[in-house]
Amino acid sequence: MIVALFAATLGGAALVAGALAAIAGFGIGTILTPMLALATGAKVAVAAVAVPHAIGSAQRFWLLREHVERRVLLWFGITSAIGGLIGALLSANGTNRILAVVFGLAVGLAGVSELTRWVERVRLGRRAAFAAGLASGLLGGLVGNQGGIRSAALLGFEVPKESFVATATAIALCVDAARLPVYALAEGPAIVAIWPLLAVATVGVLAGTALGTRILGRIPQATFHRVVGVALLALGIVMVAGGS
Repeated sequence: MIVALFAATLGGAALVAGALAAIAGFGIGTILTPMLALATGAKVAVAAVAVPHAIGSAQRFWLLREHVERRVLLWFGITSAIGGLIGALLSANGTNRILAVVFGLAVGLAGVSELTRWVERVRLGRRAAFAAGLASGLLGGLVGNQGGIRSAALLGFEVPKESFVATATAIALCVDAARLPVYALAEGPAIVAIWPLLAVATVGVLAGTALGTRILGRIPQATFHRVVGVALLALGIVMVAGGS
């Protein structure tokens, strides 16, 4: 009974996570990793959630593929993949709470700046984009929360909402491609052992992604920025609290 209740709750959370990721460009790892960790422990959860994350990202990319900003993807994608690989390798030795707090503060600040529209006066150059891509990939590989830093950095490019989500998704796939083989080698048996939970999570993410993509098209651009700002601020607070 308890296992079935947890699986149902996980499926509901995955539905919300998939919808949020389709709207704001991140959310799957943020929501599912700490929840799955209750049943598996943090290290296994970080590795296992990469599976529904990659599948949901692939679905989201296919639905929005024509909106990808190739220039931004190039700047972010390479360094994000490198960061994801480094983070996945480091995660084998445990997560770094101090790093989570630092990134949480950065994400929270980005959320505040977006809500106050201070971000309109910020434009990222190529060097800053490379640095942000490396940071987001590193955090994704290390603690499973890559999306916040990536979305915070992408806000500086002021692209349309569909391009924002599509490009963020393409970058997420680069990170997934780099970190999944490492996770498979390090935690493969543990991931296979919880396949029923991962199946439930994956179905929830797929359904949520389909729903969120439809909602995205109906959100005005100004409202979209506020949604992302609130999501970043909330994520920053959760990361700082969890790291502390």
